[in-house]
Amino acid sequence: MEDRKRVVIDTNLLVRYLTDDDPVKAKAVDALLNKAGSGEIKILVPSSVIAELVWVLESSYNMESAGLAELVDAVLNTPGVEVTDKSIIKSALKLYRAKKIDMIDAWIIEFAKDAGVGAIYTFDKKHFKDAEGIEARSP
Repeated sequence: MEDRKRVVIDTNLLVRYLTDDDPVKAKAVDALLNKAGSGEIKILVPSSVIAELVWVLESSYNMESAGLAELVDAVLNTPGVEVTDKSIIKSALKLYRAKKIDMIDAWIIEFAKDAGVGAIYTFDKKHFKDAEGIEARSP
């Protein structure tokens, strides 16, 4: 059964809103977020949207980690917005801020911890040196 109040948003809406690089589109997203805040709609954000958001803000907007972490945290705490894997993303943000490692690597570490695994297989073991309790291995 479908729920007409629940909607999914694409990454480009968050990029326009957070960067305000297109004020008309940013204002439209603001109106949508206000609808979510008032309970008129419920916005669902797949974790893949957050991953793409991080990539776009880092690569296209040259955003530094501190500012990026604040923006992602703001999205996670927006009323009426539900992000999948929110607890993993929040833990990854903490690691990202504290250890100054790549956000996606922090995300993989926190995903592994949440899944209860003992190892991450990678060709870039140095990226996972801060994975406490999880061994970085080469295949």
